[in-house]
Parts: sequence; C-alpha cells; structure tokens
Amino acid sequence: MDQYFDRAMPGPETQLLFDEAKRLGIGFCLGYAELVEEEGRLRRFNTSILIDRAGTLVGKYRKIHLPGHAEYEPQRSHQHLEKRYFEVGNTGFQVWEAFGGTVGMAICNDRRWVETYRVMGLQNVELIMIGYNTPVSDSLSGETETLRMFHNHLTMQAGAYQNSTWVVGVAKAGVEDGHRLMGGSVIVAPTGEIVAAAETEGDELIVADCDLDRCKYYKSHIFNFAAHRRPEFYGRITEQKGVTKGP
Repeated sequence: MDQYFDRAMPGPETQLLFDEAKRLGIGFCLGYAELVEEEGRLRRFNTSILIDRAGTLVGKYRKIHLPGHAEYEPQRSHQHLEKRYFEVGNTGFQVWEAFGGTVGMAICNDRRWVETYRVMGLQNVELIMIGYNTPVSDSLSGETETLRMFHNHLTMQAGAYQNSTWVVGVAKAGVEDGHRLMGGSVIVAPTGEIVAAAETEGDELIVADCDLDRCKYYKSHIFNFAAHRRPEFYGRITEQKGVTKGP
C-alpha cells in the first residue's frame, strides 16, 4: 500500500511539476497521500500543500473530516474506505500569507462542514483552495445527481459568503474504478456567487480574476466578526434550552 504514498515533496514523480511551475512563475495547490514518521511511528495523511510562484513550500494541510468507513461493507455498490487508509489530520485549519493575501486550504469532505470555513474566516482568510474527488452517486442514499451537485456547490457558496472569502473548488472528473466522478469545479466570489464553473465531466480549465479586495466590504460590515459575533452568549442559550454541552 505504501507505494501509493509520498514521503517527501517534491519527490521523483512531482519534481518536474515544481520545476515547470517555477519556470512559469505559477503557484499551485497539490493534494497527495503523505507518509511520514512522527511520534515514533509511520503515519498516513490525506494532505495538500501550497506552493508559491518561486516553487517554495508555503503551507501544508492534513485533511480533518475523513468520510466513509474502515471495513468492507457488502451492501454498498462501491466502497469508501478513506478511514482505512488515512488518519485524521493534525495541522488544524491554518492560513498563510501568499499571493498578496491570506490563503487557506481544505480537502474534499471538509468543504461540507461549516467549521472549515469559519476557523479560517476567523483568521481573516481571503482565498480557500479545495480539491475534491466525489462520485456522481452515493452507494446508500439514492440522492439524484442534481441534488448531489446542488449540495456540492451550496456548501462552497455558503462558506464563501458567510466568511467573506473567495473559494476555489477543483474537482477530479471522469471515470475512476468504473464510477463517474461529479466534476463541478467552481470559483466562488465572497458574495457567494459562482463566477466561473466547469460545464462537463471532462478536462476543463476555468479562470477568474480573484480580486481579494472584494472581501473587504463583507468583512467590515455584514460579517464583521469583532463587531457582531457574540460567542459569549452561545453557551447561555444552550443551557437555557437544556441541551447538554459537548466537551
């Protein structure tokens, strides 16, 4: 199994990508299966790294919201064994100063969780890059393709708007192991509007001018966390309703 994991970045298979991006002056975000020795043992993470225009590593993120299951389940038309091969990431949701702004990363299922965007939003994030690899059909739910794509875009649009940030969602598309992948790559503005979108399940290039200054209005007005967010009252409301608070 470990032959599918990378111990270092760049490695023999990825060095050419780094070299060409540096030659062209292009930064990028790259996802991979990471194998690393930490705490006296080998650990495996679903990881993304952020590389700047000079080919320098800016930041690393390890996926937190691992979906699926760890053991084979015969009732499923296809397996989703991410929990078998990876452990939960230990980097947290960080942000980095890069490309003239504040940048963060997430991976696949992370995009469905409000915490992903809010933790980075509280750090004044202006651009979040998300890579995802999602089948057109779910093995158990029976959701329609239309509904699954709606949820896919809804989560990224809501996260962008409620945290006043650009969101770039890049999907793997086509057929993998006999199953179609949904595609649906988008670039979402801080208004929650999709400003560029892939239209097919084939290879496409989408582009947009992501003016980070567009984040300022919502960060300073509607979603001004310092002025309007009141976390000190959240616990009181929970106690009044008789809800058991978590750890």
